[in-house]
Amino acid sequence: MAVKLVALDIDGTVIPPEAGGGDHEPPPAIREAVRKLAAAGVAVVLASGRMFPGTLRVARELRLVTPLVCQQGCSVHRIDGEMTHVFPIERRLALEIVAYARELGRDYEWFNPVRYLASRPSEATRRYGEVSGIEPEYRPDPEFSGVDPTGVGIISDATTAVSIHRELSARYAERLHLLDFPEVTVAVAPEANKGHALSLLCADWGIDRHEVVAVGDSVNDASMLAWAGLGAAMAHADAYARDAADLILAPGATGLAEFLESLSR
Repeated sequence: MAVKLVALDIDGTVIPPEAGGGDHEPPPAIREAVRKLAAAGVAVVLASGRMFPGTLRVARELRLVTPLVCQQGCSVHRIDGEMTHVFPIERRLALEIVAYARELGRDYEWFNPVRYLASRPSEATRRYGEVSGIEPEYRPDPEFSGVDPTGVGIISDATTAVSIHRELSARYAERLHLLDFPEVTVAVAPEANKGHALSLLCADWGIDRHEVVAVGDSVNDASMLAWAGLGAAMAHADAYARDAADLILAPGATGLAEFLESLSR
């Protein structure tokens, strides 16, 4: 197929998982592969769970000027920061999830495209702030901060997150888009996902989905891997990404770089 656009996740994809939280510098092989795609006339778009500042830092490292899909698809920004799309969560539902978090005795997060608040500091909130390039804000009642949220998340652990995700899925079904991460279960609006954000960009540019390749490794990448004409999951990808993908790449940064170079050819 003729490839006109490649959408790349950041953490675990462009930034290898072994790099650790807070890294913003893609490996040289991936930088070169992205450069070759651009030289071949293929648009490259970053689609990340990070907020805008952290996503922008990686875009600058790759010398990209294309729009940025941020916060799992909750918002889309131009490279200068202007927000072109945003998908808020219904406040009533967000408050219900907060009530459930309190019932469980769990900390929770409350965020919009420019602010990230949590009920208490934790390693998970610190790490998200680091990769996102923002300073987390802490207060016991972030829902009363005046921030209109694009999402809310219940912070837990790899064991408990499974049961929390199962319960929220039973309660909210199609009313929310739920993301089952190992340390946090995130709820956003149904249309707030990377696949939908990518479809909006392609509609603006007149690009057909069959001319799009998406690469990712996690639950928040599954929607764009399924939507794209070709979805590729990293070798270490979770079950959600693997199930949505058309193919699994060879391991590591080398596997991704070789795949991207094949597209530029």
